[in-house]
This record gives sequence, C-alpha cells and structure tokens, in this order.
Amino acid sequence: MKTIGLIGGMSWESSLVYYRLLNEEVREQLGGLHSAKCVLYSVDFAEIEKMQREARWDEAGEAMAEAARSLEAAGADLIVLCTNTMHKLAYAIEEATNLPFLHIADATATAILANGHKRVALLATRFTMEQDFYTGRLRDIHGLEVLLPEEEEREIVHEIIYNELCVGVIREESKQQYIAIIDRLVKQGAEAVILGCTEIGLLISAEDCPVPVFDTTAIHARIAVDAALEKEVQK
Repeated sequence: MKTIGLIGGMSWESSLVYYRLLNEEVREQLGGLHSAKCVLYSVDFAEIEKMQREARWDEAGEAMAEAARSLEAAGADLIVLCTNTMHKLAYAIEEATNLPFLHIADATATAILANGHKRVALLATRFTMEQDFYTGRLRDIHGLEVLLPEEEEREIVHEIIYNELCVGVIREESKQQYIAIIDRLVKQGAEAVILGCTEIGLLISAEDCPVPVFDTTAIHARIAVDAALEKEVQK
C-alpha cells in the first residue's frame, strides 16, 4: 500500500472526515485490521483564510508548496489536497514535488460522467464558484455544464461555510437555506448537485436533495485509496 500525503486543516473539520473515510475505504477493500497509510500536514487555517480574503494567492501557493515538500520528505507517495478552494493553487503543489497529485475536480467530474450527468449545480465557497480554476476545469476538460446560485445565494453559501461549518456549527436553518438554493437550481435544470466544499457534507446529504449528490470529500477519499492500492495512480 502506498502512503497518502494529506494537506489538511482547511478546515480540520473536513480533514477529520477525510481521515475517517480513508480508513473506512481501506477496511472495506482489504478487510480485517487494515487501515490507511497516510501522513498529514495540517495548516493553521486562520493564516490561510486571511491570505484568501486579501487575495494573497502567491503566499498561499508557497504555503501549499511547502506542505507538499514536507509530505514528500515524510515519505508520502501521492498528494491529496483536502479542500476544493485551494485547488486554485494546484499548480504550486505540482511544481513543488514529483509526486502524483489527485485533483478533486477531476475525480468529481469522472464520477458525475460515469453516472450519465452533464448539467450540474455547484455549491462551494465564493472563490470556487466564481473563479474559473474550478468551474472552468469542469467545463473545458470534462464537458460539464455548471449551474451556480445567484449572487446573493452564493454569499449565503459562502458565509455558512466559513462562519459555521468550518468551526463545527451545524444549524437546521442553514440546512434549509441550502436545500432551498438546491431546489431552485434543480428547477433550472440541474441533473445533480456537487457539494464543492469539503465541509458541505457535514450539513447536506443525499437524502436532502431531489437529484443525485456528489460529495467531493467522499469521492476524493475513494480515489486516494484506489491510488494507494495501485488501482489507479494518476500523475
């Protein structure tokens, strides 16, 4: 089994979910007392969030590169970045090491296409919804049509992520707001919903939605285990 290198802490609430899912998937595939071989580099999210807010992306990219180099030095065989938003800086990680980097948007798009969907709704941070590094990749590389909430709704989704989910606060009122936004996107023709922030799965599940749900955290963890077990190693 290969060792999975995790860049986490953004937030640690979802990094915790990654750790659980990786180990559950290894146990499911190998049985017995098997668990995932992994190393974790966990950042101080307050520092990273400030860089995001102030658009200091070059500094944030160096922070991601340093995390990747540290994981390589610690013996990681592949790298998983445990956040959608920071995939804006995927290039910094890929340039920092020679390790395979498992891109969360690619993994998610592959799962969506395998299920026959082409028109999808995306809920994520404002950065992920509004900047082209994510929606553009889904569109240009994978041929998906991505529907986004309206501007006011995007702000609601973003604020709930940072002010509630990232600090472990789960509110029924916020869940209902997300469900209402999803319902509107489904009425616009969305065939499925991407939970495009690694914390959203803490609030929304498949049972809450009228169309299939693709939880990026769960998808990413599964392909990481496949890569670690050498079922599908990506570069």
